[in-house]
Amino acid sequence: MMVVVAFAIVYIVWGSTYFFIRMSVAHIPPMMVGVLRFLLSGVLMLLWCLFTKETLFSWKVIRPAIVSGLLLLGFGNGALIWSEQYIPSSLAAILLAAGPVWFVVLDKGKWKENFRSRSTIFGLVVGFGGVLLLFAEQLRAVVSDGAGGENGAGADVAAGAGRHMEMVALVVLVLGSISWASGSLYSKYKSVSGSSNAVNAGWQMFAAGVAFIPASLFSGEWSKFHPSAVPTSSWMGIVYLVTMGSLVGYSAFVWLLQVRPATQVSTHAYVNPVVAVLLGVFFAGERMSLLQLTGLAVILISVLLINLSKYRSGLPAGRKAGRKAIATE
Repeated sequence: MMVVVAFAIVYIVWGSTYFFIRMSVAHIPPMMVGVLRFLLSGVLMLLWCLFTKETLFSWKVIRPAIVSGLLLLGFGNGALIWSEQYIPSSLAAILLAAGPVWFVVLDKGKWKENFRSRSTIFGLVVGFGGVLLLFAEQLRAVVSDGAGGENGAGADVAAGAGRHMEMVALVVLVLGSISWASGSLYSKYKSVSGSSNAVNAGWQMFAAGVAFIPASLFSGEWSKFHPSAVPTSSWMGIVYLVTMGSLVGYSAFVWLLQVRPATQVSTHAYVNPVVAVLLGVFFAGERMSLLQLTGLAVILISVLLINLSKYRSGLPAGRKAGRKAIATE
């Protein structure tokens, strides 16, 4: 039951965070959102661990937590926060749906199992095709703007620059997805066995929050940030990201990594885009093109193919034999 509840939290809550990140970065600089979200949630989690008398200061536990926190939240989630300045939350969620592909590619210990499977290899190829579909419209727009820019129209140049930033945001998001998968696998295999999930999650969030501070300073966000000018909606977005997105959702994710296979935990990438798209369409007035929806469908098919072999290999021998007998009949 705990596993079911944890998956439900990661599926639904994290699907909604794309919308609340978009709401936050509308009026708060993106790196500042990372500082506020992860530093607050990390401190609150560590204070809770202190209150419950958990062992906080063990370098053996802290070191892998810092590394996985920087990979998962510092760059992985940071890439998402930064990218949502330039692309809709629904498109960001769809692109991150390719995340399970990186889990298969980067999980070296499972290469023998993964790359012997035809459905896994075919799924990887199909997934790459889905990502190309997602990039297709932006690539076309950049090419057309490059050709039109020679006419010297100021509006066209501005529009072209905006589309170029969309392309940069998409590339950053792909790199962030790779970093997220790397951090997840590192957390699964390098975390100290038997260590407290709350302490592990707390140090991961705290490390990410600290990492966002220099990023925010170097980008000049502090000089542009005026808290009094931020509307209530953006502050509520931060509150939701701290409480539900990090304290509840991220804790559930870190715990699942310890008790379930990493590829199974990565299935949140299948459901999150659906929740994000629905919220984006109904509450933010976003629209998805037919080509982007096709890309989503192709990516979902690819990750299902990748996990098909895992489902079959997990069947008891009796059920496998029964299926073969049925197929023979």
